[in-house]
Amino acid sequence: MPVPVPRQRAIPAVECGQAQAAPAAGGPSREEAPRTDDRNDARAEANTTTPVGDDATPGDAPSGVSAAAPTTNLTLLLIEDDPTAAPIVPGLLDSSGKPIRVRTARNLTEAERLLTDDVHCILLDLALPAPGRADEDDELAVLRHVLRLAPRHAVLALTASGDAERGAEAVRVGAQDYLFRDELDGRLLSRAIRYAVERKRSDTAERRLAEGRLRAQENARLERGLLPTPLLDGSPLRFAARYRPGRSRALLGGDFYDTVRTPDGTVHTMIGDVRGHGPDEAALGVELRIAWRALTLAGLCGDELLNTLQQVLEHERDDDEIFATLCTVDIAPDGRRAGLCLAGHPAPLIARPGLPPRLLPYDNNGPALGLLPGARWPRMQVELGAAWSLMLYTDGLIEGRVGDGRERLGQDGMVEMIGRQIAAGLHGENLLRAAVNEVRELNGGELTDDVAVVLLDRVP
Repeated sequence: MPVPVPRQRAIPAVECGQAQAAPAAGGPSREEAPRTDDRNDARAEANTTTPVGDDATPGDAPSGVSAAAPTTNLTLLLIEDDPTAAPIVPGLLDSSGKPIRVRTARNLTEAERLLTDDVHCILLDLALPAPGRADEDDELAVLRHVLRLAPRHAVLALTASGDAERGAEAVRVGAQDYLFRDELDGRLLSRAIRYAVERKRSDTAERRLAEGRLRAQENARLERGLLPTPLLDGSPLRFAARYRPGRSRALLGGDFYDTVRTPDGTVHTMIGDVRGHGPDEAALGVELRIAWRALTLAGLCGDELLNTLQQVLEHERDDDEIFATLCTVDIAPDGRRAGLCLAGHPAPLIARPGLPPRLLPYDNNGPALGLLPGARWPRMQVELGAAWSLMLYTDGLIEGRVGDGRERLGQDGMVEMIGRQIAAGLHGENLLRAAVNEVRELNGGELTDDVAVVLLDRVP
């Protein structure tokens, strides 16, 4: 039983009723299909056809073309070994009523030559032999070859009347639709071409969107995996962290942090900032963080640890101008004392119950890593007390602007802000979230630099 062609599908409303009746077969058409045995004419047509992009506006004539000369929105490439028996009728029209240009090719070699950028759709005779040593049992070998040859083009499969099974298999393999050879007329073929082109565009856009989402998900999983998991088993200290990269749509920037507890009960925490906040800086920050964790667990601290980290930085950076600031704090097992090392980094903030927050001493601040070969970083002993909150941060938190002027928040402004938020009863994650949000609001929008904040609390 013959199947109507094209197969029943929802046709966009904009097309309904717009297809015009085709002139009688053999009547004159505005554009005759080029004779494929005349290669010079085919080449001339390929060179003079004006490509029309996906966003072309119907009715716009290209520069230098008379308004009386009709432009062509769609171009069809017919691949048929017997052009005299080609099922093409004159009067194929696109959705704006303009003629569809038709090219014919006797074989796949000619088709490859005629497959220029302005071809939108391919009408392929499935009876054509496949090139090379194709599997004789594969009835769709020629279609598979064309799909590999023209992955960006819409393809209509042409098959014998009643061979619906083969046509349906062609669609499953990758064709946009299938047509019966002896049931074509101008109206149906025009609509099938337009539908195939639009479906191919939709499929391509959907595939690109899915690929973009997949890449974004993979990047997100990768970047989340690169953020540290603190190792604090057995420690009474409470840990919280907040990270906000400066790069748009990124999860990781040039800032980095980590916290580990060694077997002797000492809690080691650090925060650092690689100059810049692009993907290269983010990768270098991850390398430094992992190196810091390995060296700390191996028993290094203070000047010896920072000197080794500088060697890692010097070997891994792409530019000798790249450097990194770093702050390390080693909290004694009793939680009352700590060793502090600063390598060009802002001093941590400490807040104690009943006292205003203040900055830890930074008089012995050494140079940033990567600036001075053979540099030294003295380790200072600081008293923390019985109960405290210690906040380490990167300069993205203090370099945001205040209002519309050129004034920046700075360390003094940050200390005042944190004191006010602690007085309001905020602590832990809520304190860090409020601090970063307020800095962003004071800046009048998103911060351009990475922001990392680490908070350790000791509650007796």
